Amino acid sequence: MGSVLSKPEQQLPVEPLMLEVADVLATSLDLDTTLRRVAEIVRKVIDYEIFAILLLNEKTQELRIRFQVGYPPDFSERKIKVGQGVTGESAQLRQAILVDDVTDDPRYIAGVPNVRAELAVPLIGVIDLEAQEAGYFTEEHKRLLMLIASRLAGGIENAQLYTRTTRQARILLLLNEISRELTSILNLDELLGRIAELLRRLIDYQMFSILLLDPSGEKLQHRFSLRFHENIHLKHEVPLGRGVVGHAVETRQAVLVQDVRKDSRYIELNPETRSELAVPLIYKDKVIGVLDLEHTRRGFFTEDHKRTITTLAAQMAIAIENARLYEEIARQERRLERDLALARELQMRLLPQVLPTMAHLEVAAKFVPARAIGGDLYDLIPYSLSRLGIVVGDVSGKGAPAAIYAALVSGILRSHAPIEPAPAEMLSAVNLSLAERRIEAQFVSLIYAVWDDEHRTLTVANSGLPRPIYVHDGKNEVIEATGLPLGLFDEADYDEFEFKMKTGDMFVFFSDGILDARNRNGDMFGRGRVEKVVADCASQSADCVVDSLFKAVAEHSAGMETFDDQTVVAIQVKSGGAAPSRRK
Repeated sequence: MGSVLSKPEQQLPVEPLMLEVADVLATSLDLDTTLRRVAEIVRKVIDYEIFAILLLNEKTQELRIRFQVGYPPDFSERKIKVGQGVTGESAQLRQAILVDDVTDDPRYIAGVPNVRAELAVPLIGVIDLEAQEAGYFTEEHKRLLMLIASRLAGGIENAQLYTRTTRQARILLLLNEISRELTSILNLDELLGRIAELLRRLIDYQMFSILLLDPSGEKLQHRFSLRFHENIHLKHEVPLGRGVVGHAVETRQAVLVQDVRKDSRYIELNPETRSELAVPLIYKDKVIGVLDLEHTRRGFFTEDHKRTITTLAAQMAIAIENARLYEEIARQERRLERDLALARELQMRLLPQVLPTMAHLEVAAKFVPARAIGGDLYDLIPYSLSRLGIVVGDVSGKGAPAAIYAALVSGILRSHAPIEPAPAEMLSAVNLSLAERRIEAQFVSLIYAVWDDEHRTLTVANSGLPRPIYVHDGKNEVIEATGLPLGLFDEADYDEFEFKMKTGDMFVFFSDGILDARNRNGDMFGRGRVEKVVADCASQSADCVVDSLFKAVAEHSAGMETFDDQTVVAIQVKSGGAAPSRRK
């Protein structure tokens, strides 16, 4: 290796050299490009083999190699304190230092074997050259390198500023993009995987984990982990306060470890790990977990990384908590759906499974809840002497509360049925039982009727259900049977109406849900439409009435949500013999 300047005839004029330096400063704001071109210019002055540009961290007062030629990779990671070694002293004194033989200089820090000479020139940091020949560098080298450095310092500073500004702008844009995307993911596993993917665009980590606090708040559980791009499942738990991650959660502060082998808090799960960054995830002033990054290179993570991830961690915590809440709601909904499905099955089993077959009566019935379960009910209770108790009811409200109250009413009805009370007596007895078990804002409207198949008579009492329709001699008659709903007052009296029916006569009982069904214009189905459907089907069968009513209501309210339970029970007198009865 020989110096260009050691031969005067090869010496380059200073002016063209400075013009080339000026060109570097004028044409590039990218730091890496600037440093590379600085190295090229210096090579035109000195034919080096070992070269480095070390930049100064003002906060830590450390020099770190930013560009190098000829050094081993491990040495490039080293940091040199200002004042330490030839380069550190050059930065501290802001003076060029020329060492003819480093073997005689105690300041020298060995990096490459067999080095003898060193030249260090300050700028925003230090330009450092080394040679394996003693006395290789000259005072002329020193003078020209100082001249180059004086011109380059401003360019490097501008490039650093541009790089920082560009990086910060890119990070802010990326943080904004990440924040928007994370808030749209509600599946926790998908969210954690996406966090890992997006985070790699900010930091080229090698190991990534998200640990969440268990329900007891005493342990951190691995919820998602990546090792060198591979998703792995870890069952390891970390007690609060232990390890780097446990310390981050306990102190509620990000923890940056440059060399885990020198940190007693580190729990060795990955023998190859050298540096670690742990950032707590805090939601509404409560720590919910920790984000942990690891790398095989010492000092890989920086204060900039720490600030960036700390900023992002707040948004991550919100997204994770939203996803956990969504998962919990989804679990509760699935559990509720299972419970409602079972409740629906039980409610349907409370309805008559087989409708009674009577010599002179056809029975048809159908119940459709507005939700999975509802508060309407009907029942057919056998009495002695060919008699039949007929129940149609509508509990206030909808859904589970109404269904439970309806089950209570059904149980009370069945408990009184063995004494075979008349309709008015049954309503009074049920009202008294409900008054003893009064539930705020709960009541039931009920029609109770008793059919005597031998005498073909029907006795009816009503406690607030829509007035039933009586069809006889081919005409509709609205029965003015009314009364107070059950469960509102301690005592109430009810009127009874008795009808002697003949072949073809029909009674139709129905709940409010039939009348109140609305179309897109807000018009209710109403009694008029009910009476028309009944009149059109009266000459046919009870089945026709039930089927036609539900079909007409569905067509009327097409496209609208059903907001009330719907029940219809129709009975029709037959001439004789066993008439079929059917439940919808």
